Amino acid sequence: MRRRLTGQYEVDDFGFDTELTDYVFHPLLRTLYKNWFRTEVFGIDNVPKEDGALIVGNHSGTIALDALMLCLAVHDEHPGHRYLRLLAADFVFRLPLVSEIARKSGATLACNPDVDRLLHEGQLVGVFPEGFKGVGKRFSERYKLQRFGRAGFVSVALRNKAPIVPVAIVGAEEIYPLLGNIKPLARLLGAPYFPVTPTFPWLGPLGMVPLPSKWMIEFGEPIDTTPWADQADDPAVVFNLADQVRETIQGMLHGLLERRPDPFMD
Repeated sequence: MRRRLTGQYEVDDFGFDTELTDYVFHPLLRTLYKNWFRTEVFGIDNVPKEDGALIVGNHSGTIALDALMLCLAVHDEHPGHRYLRLLAADFVFRLPLVSEIARKSGATLACNPDVDRLLHEGQLVGVFPEGFKGVGKRFSERYKLQRFGRAGFVSVALRNKAPIVPVAIVGAEEIYPLLGNIKPLARLLGAPYFPVTPTFPWLGPLGMVPLPSKWMIEFGEPIDTTPWADQADDPAVVFNLADQVRETIQGMLHGLLERRPDPFMD
């Protein structure tokens, strides 16, 4: 504490504070990860031991706890205890407190120069191509991947010759089942949506407690991008590869759901 009060600690050029992450953020999240969500992880050996890679997953849950649980899964389950550097939307960095926490926990703005630099340094970069379309979709559309937009993550991977590791996350859809969206309130707050769930806003702050669904996270086999490294600007190549990643993740989701028939049972 004395060292931190006097500024005697290190952060990287992006603001990532490994000490704060290891001793504050991760211990807090670990209670949810292990005891509340009872998370199981499969295929962690598919995450590179040292080199850089894009970790591309499905996004859901109304509040993006899936991104945080994915970071913890990579760190705790990987033999090298690697850090996952999340790419976050502009909206995250416009929020006063959230912006500071995001930076210190390793997140950075989803822009090409930042991603190129992280991959060049051999970092793992976390991407959720569905964006807010995924995290804010209704419960009736659970585990159905939304469109991947412009598939910029594929161009980045090709340009840096980085492998793409597909990830399927099951469990987040049930923590805050999204029943509706109060659009006027969302516009007033400048948010992508204002969620209505079975518990929020009816129960006030208690409605923010996530339901204890069973989580399963699976890392698929890396997709080698080097054969198309010189075609990063070819839309046909980019979209075809994005579709391949999307179909792979969708298939992995179906497989996990078959193995987890009840979201609230071990």
